Amino acid sequence: MTERATPFYCPYCGDEDLRPQEESHAAWLCTGCRRVFTVKFVGLNLATEHAEATT
Repeated sequence: MTERATPFYCPYCGDEDLRPQEESHAAWLCTGCRRVFTVKFVGLNLATEHAEATT
């Protein structure tokens, strides 16, 4: 499994031409808007509180 999550588009401009940014760990460069960003997976929310509140 890779340490780097692969985004499919830039969260700022929506461009799909992304390149790995080597200077910063797990960072991506958007060639459309020239922003460098990271993507972090925090986890899953498996709590049943929301499901119980909507029923």
